Amino acid sequence: MSEPMRFGMFSAPLHPCGRNPTLYLERDLQLVRWLDELGFDEAWIGEHHSGGTEIIGSPEVFIAAAAQHTRHIRLGTGVVSVPYHHPLMVAERMVLLDHLTRGRVMFGVGPGALPADAYMLGFDPTEARPRMEEGLEAIMALLTSDEPVTRKTDWFALREARMNLRPYTHPCFELAIATTVSPNGPRSAGRFGGGLLSLSCSTETGFEKLQEQWEIWDFMAAEHGHVADRGRWRMVAPIHLAESREQARREIAYGIAEWVHYFRTVVAIPAAPDTDDLDEYVDWMIDSGFAVIGTPDDAAGLIQRLLDQSGGFGCFLVMAHDWADPRATHLSYELLASEVFPRFQGSAERARLSHDWAVGRAPEFMPRQMLAGQQARESHAADMAERAARKSED
Repeated sequence: MSEPMRFGMFSAPLHPCGRNPTLYLERDLQLVRWLDELGFDEAWIGEHHSGGTEIIGSPEVFIAAAAQHTRHIRLGTGVVSVPYHHPLMVAERMVLLDHLTRGRVMFGVGPGALPADAYMLGFDPTEARPRMEEGLEAIMALLTSDEPVTRKTDWFALREARMNLRPYTHPCFELAIATTVSPNGPRSAGRFGGGLLSLSCSTETGFEKLQEQWEIWDFMAAEHGHVADRGRWRMVAPIHLAESREQARREIAYGIAEWVHYFRTVVAIPAAPDTDDLDEYVDWMIDSGFAVIGTPDDAAGLIQRLLDQSGGFGCFLVMAHDWADPRATHLSYELLASEVFPRFQGSAERARLSHDWAVGRAPEFMPRQMLAGQQARESHAADMAERAARKSED
């Protein structure tokens, strides 16, 4: 039997620009606590420094706070933008988090998504991918070796660098590489022995590339002495669920306009329509399969399509958003946990089998149960009559 699918949330986060950031960060913490209660397996937290919408600048700090208010859910950096940081500082922070969370931390990395971030930090976005490879090579050496690490590039240097602490997780916490549609992500995952975070899997191009990405990952992993593990492949897509498609669509009217504006002007989605008509854009999101705005059945359909297209993966992550108000958003996650989890985890199968067996045997069992009750009543009546007879004799 294969491992049950895991479920989680991937939060950039994506909040309306200009709102109270303290309030929205608190809501982010509340959401992670809620997911922990619902039994979600993972929550991934992003790093961004510009644009006014993705307002968490340090996923490590957020994770440290969230860890104090959760018990079971694993917490990942989704992702640390490696070119923005000195490798020793990244490795030290992650090891500290690994100890503080008692092994609940996961290390997601990428080259950085926003060109404005790179500009503010003084380098060109075309340098991001080579920097990530150099930086991640140094980070993994620091994390896995007891020997001092010496490296020198045009943007960082290490001189006989050695970690104060080993990771809490033996031999190291899990590594995951962000990928969209290019071969860079799966190549890095194979080279460094990491998993994959597929951030564009539900877009038309991303969906078409899934099998190719697996083949690249598998090839590169074998070349570098690693194993590409489908259980460490995570798919990310936006979802909002309600009792009906009509209700879900009404609920997202709360905040979908700001989200669409951000993705049209700052983070372009491949193949998205160039239209100012909000209803037309939402129709495209649904009809193209990019997003689910509907029911648990619709969510299960998307997950199954991704399974069929990719050949199998281990974890599905909901891309967090503020399409609906907090109450409807929390209920959407509850619907996912209640009605979709069991379809891919088998968690309700034995209960269903037990129920069906009991129903099927009811014609046999119920008469015996009724007879037992009748016998108990008759026995009680006989006992009371006997007691009354003895009392009258006395």
